[in-house]
Parts: sequence; C-alpha cells; structure tokens
Amino acid sequence: MTYLLVDGMYGGTGIRNKVEGGYLNISDLNISLELQQDISNWLEHYADAHFTQYSNKSEIAKLDKRGIEICKKLREELPNCKIDYFSDALMQKLYFD
Repeated sequence: MTYLLVDGMYGGTGIRNKVEGGYLNISDLNISLELQQDISNWLEHYADAHFTQYSNKSEIAKLDKRGIEICKKLREELPNCKIDYFSDALMQKLYFD
C-alpha cells in the first residue's frame, strides 16, 4: 500500500509520499485530469493564503475543507492508497472519514 499525504505547502505539488518523503508529480499518479486541475487550483489559493501569513481564518477553513474533499476524491481514484491530510496553515494533521 502507498501512503500519501495531501498538503498545501508553498512550493510543493500538493501530494507527498508519506513513507519515502518528497513530493510527487500529480500527472504521474494516474488520476483524472479534473482532479489534477482541482489540486492545482487549490494550491494556487493556498499559496495566496501563505503570502498573507494565513491571517484570514475563515479562508483557511475553506481551503482545508477543500483539501479534505480532494483527499476523498483521491481515495476514490486511488483505492490502493492511504490518503491523509495535513493543514500547512495550522501545521497539523486533520482527520476525516
């Protein structure tokens, strides 16, 4: 099983290999183009929040909610992977079903 971690860290690709470390190229993951675009758009918004030092708490909540939605979509498209979420703004893992 592959363990992946979704995060919005500035300069990352949005998806890391949790065991081996390092960011993965999302185009190599065999996920839909729609999901790839969702991840890219989400990362752009997370970068904007980074540059405001995560000062807008309601925006962070929306971004993390969207990140968790991305995790759920990844679970559907990559059923043999364990997908977790890390909030870069809050600097903690967020749990979801």
